[in-house]
Order: sequence, then structure tokens, then C-alpha cells
Amino acid sequence: MADEQRKIAFICSKGNLDMAYPALVMGWAALGNGIDVTIFFTFWGMDMINKARIDHLEIPPVANASMKMNMMGVPGYVGIPQFLGAFPGMTPIATSLMNKKMKDLGVPTVREYLEMLVDGGAKLYACKMSVDMFGLKKDDFVDGVIDIVTAGDFMDMTEGAQIIFI
Repeated sequence: MADEQRKIAFICSKGNLDMAYPALVMGWAALGNGIDVTIFFTFWGMDMINKARIDHLEIPPVANASMKMNMMGVPGYVGIPQFLGAFPGMTPIATSLMNKKMKDLGVPTVREYLEMLVDGGAKLYACKMSVDMFGLKKDDFVDGVIDIVTAGDFMDMTEGAQIIFI
């Protein structure tokens, strides 16, 4: 059993900017530790691999009770109050602030992370049901997406892997 390759699989179901990074960061860390990585994109998580959406992911502050990080760099600032999230323009503001914070920290963009993951050997797949539901095709996805597969296919491909749903 010790000689068996460790495997981890991520299911990405959300296309918000803040929900894109967990699988990318953990996938990159796993590759660095010699772990086999597979990522399955379903529902709005496919925005992460959609050529038209990948560079336009947003972070909507409405109903995001955890949005307390100090994106402004102002001492004592604890985040965007919930009631402000409903005002027009708050999503672009929050998105801009998060993108700036990530850039200042040297964090790769979603596109760059996906390229790094693919170059490192991660396997990327799109969900067939979601692709059909949204009227997409393989050409709509960034380079590196291997195929469009069913949930059952994904389960077969990742047998024995730790599966993390995001």
C-alpha cells in the first residue's frame, strides 16, 4: 500500500472568485507533494475553465457574511458591511479589491494557476451534464481541459482518491 500513488480530486461547483482559489492552491500544493491531482468542474465552477469567463470571475459581497478580510489595507478595517453589499457597484468594487490584494501578494491569477496545474500534471475535466445544460462544448474551455465526462466517469477515474467538494 505504501507504494501506491496518493490521489486527490477536487469538485469545483462555484464560479465566484473567492471559491476558485481553494482547489487551485490545494491542487498546486498536492502536486508539489507528489500527489496525483484531478479537478472536475461542474455547474458554475465551469466559469473557471470557460474561455469567456475565466478572466472575469467576481466576488459578490451580497450574503457573503465572511467577507471580513482587510482588502483595503486600512488598519482596523474589518470588511464590507453586509448592508452595503446590496448597493449597485459593490460586486465590481469587491472584485477589484480582491484582485489587487492577490496581485500585491504575488498570487497567480486563476488562468495562471490552471496553466501551472496542467504543466505540473493535473488532470482537468468538465461535467457533461453541466456542459449540456449550459449549451457549451469543449472548444469553450481553456487549453488543458482533457475531456467532458459524466459524474460516473469522474468517480471511476478517481477511485481511491480523496475527494474534496468546493
